[in-house]
Amino acid sequence: MTGPALSLTDINILTALQQDGRVTNQTLADQLGMSASPCWRRVKQLEEHRYILGYRAVLDRRKIGLGVMVFVRVSIDRHSEAEARKFEQEVMQLEDVVACYSIGGDADFLLQVVARDLDAYAEFSMTVVRRLTGIKEMQSMFVLKEIKPFIAFPVKQPPVTTEGR
Repeated sequence: MTGPALSLTDINILTALQQDGRVTNQTLADQLGMSASPCWRRVKQLEEHRYILGYRAVLDRRKIGLGVMVFVRVSIDRHSEAEARKFEQEVMQLEDVVACYSIGGDADFLLQVVARDLDAYAEFSMTVVRRLTGIKEMQSMFVLKEIKPFIAFPVKQPPVTTEGR
């Protein structure tokens, strides 16, 4: 845990801000049955303890011309720390890669890639991804339909333990 334990109020604040990061402090306070000053202080504490990392607009990728989403499983040749770091640094520079995860199992990394269309993805995968440091193998999985796109993390109260009672 990176900060103090979350209270029910903190959980409600985090949940509300994930739904609407532009909500005014007064509206948020009203929704939570608080006055504005304590609500503002709680939000600032959540920011200081890095529970809240920033605020962003959620865009419709299709409306901005990104009609294709692909998950790419990547295996690298050598599993040295230096090789993995070099791959990670290269991936961080690629704007078409919108997310990258180091994973366990039969691959080393999972990339989430967006592209204008299939031709643009083919060009990107052949001229950029395949040329990244240490690539041994890659497998593309095309998204046919987004059933439940990421919107928010579930914020839950930690379980109550009976230890020490």
